[in-house]
Amino acid sequence: MWWSPRPASQQVSVTTPVPAQAFRFATPVLPTPVALIVARWLARALVLVVGLPFRFPVAFALAGLSVLGVHVFGTVTVAVVWVLVVVGLLVWWWRWPVSFRHCVGLRLLAAWRWWWVYARHWQPVLVVAGLAQTYQERQYLPRIRKVTCTAWADRVRVRLVAGTTPADFESRVVELAHGFGAPSCRVMVRGPRDVVLEFPRLDTLAAPIDALEVPEAVDLGALPVGLREDGTLWRLRLHGTHVLVVGVTGSGKGSVLWSAVRAMLPALEDGTVQVWAVDPKRMELSYGRSLFARYADTGEAAVALLEDAVAEMQNRAERYAGHRRSHTPTTEDPFVVVVLDEVAFLTAYHPDRDVRRRAENAIATLTSQGRSVGFCVLAALQDPRKEVMNLRNLFPDKIALRLDEAAQVDMVLGEGARDRGANAHLIDPALPGVAFVRLEGSPVPVRVRAAYVSDADIDAMTARLAPTSVKASGAGVERSASADATVTTVLRVAEGAA
Repeated sequence: MWWSPRPASQQVSVTTPVPAQAFRFATPVLPTPVALIVARWLARALVLVVGLPFRFPVAFALAGLSVLGVHVFGTVTVAVVWVLVVVGLLVWWWRWPVSFRHCVGLRLLAAWRWWWVYARHWQPVLVVAGLAQTYQERQYLPRIRKVTCTAWADRVRVRLVAGTTPADFESRVVELAHGFGAPSCRVMVRGPRDVVLEFPRLDTLAAPIDALEVPEAVDLGALPVGLREDGTLWRLRLHGTHVLVVGVTGSGKGSVLWSAVRAMLPALEDGTVQVWAVDPKRMELSYGRSLFARYADTGEAAVALLEDAVAEMQNRAERYAGHRRSHTPTTEDPFVVVVLDEVAFLTAYHPDRDVRRRAENAIATLTSQGRSVGFCVLAALQDPRKEVMNLRNLFPDKIALRLDEAAQVDMVLGEGARDRGANAHLIDPALPGVAFVRLEGSPVPVRVRAAYVSDADIDAMTARLAPTSVKASGAGVERSASADATVTTVLRVAEGAA
């Protein structure tokens, strides 16, 4: 035989039924005539030309007036007018650069960025990022309504496609930032189907910030402690709230604490504010402990300080009951700021379980009842996990410095903060003091940087206050507030006699 039969395992029975195959319907692909492609491009060009005068009315008005002037007065006259306009603009730029940049420069920059960066790349970036919607084989894209520029960022106002939500953009902030060549992207909701995408052009917080000047008048609701990303002062509220500062070692927690103390210095002088400090490390707050009315550096002394604060708070609440609903700082009832550095030592790491329990109970009582009677807790922490600090929700205002993990961002600032652009886990270690702040009642995180208060600045602060009498104890060191008032009074009387 010239051929070998197949093995039995490979033989196919002709009587074996073939399984039924489901029908598949596919959209037919037809070649598009060249005439239709050309007509579509012409229609898009016509829409663009018709829409440009509405987008840039000033430029088109000037161009129209120039053409009309050439027709009526001649080319020479129009050229002379334009030379005078250019000279006037140069003088404006030279003599008043700030107003020129605000009225002319940023508007021209916004027009250029709209065309060159956003309009040109809008469709491919949104399609690749998954923000384009398809319905009945037609593609729908969010539309750019307006582009404005500030000194440091672009703000792109976008109208969403019906049926989509701002959360779709919030979950794609990384893709949008890389797509448009920006270091980050933040989403701000202005109304239904109306969001603003903020793309920073440069890092305004890259340079360290020296200690701010001590204010003449203290506003406990807006203490200047640093700068915001837009160049304005970062003002921290303490009266009527509690603040939790979270960051890894070297992230700048001390800058936040000392900047807040520095901003309250005039109120510390007149006795309307007191700072009670707990410093388990004995390296941060101990350098300026003469500024504090109470100071503790051991677990037992810290618990005693916290329980004294609770007793004073409850005594004040009993006196206020039925007479007043808010607190006004006075020398008789000063505003008390309890500063807790490394609060996890008291709530999780102290070897004595009773100390941990008492400290946690005292902190919970202060943070839940102290706001209305003039007590504030300003706590610093490295690890925000629940097993370390389960009282995070009792702090209305939170500050996230550099963090270890992406999941910790939402632990500190609340759910969805990282999707809104608060990438605290990506802060450069070379930028201590840079943080994201989320205030009570505001879901939008703000990027800030705290001023650096040096040892020389702390020395100047301690020298500014009157000498104090310090009494030592085995459990810690404590400063007498009554001695402060007495010595200050004696010094003022002596100065008056002189």
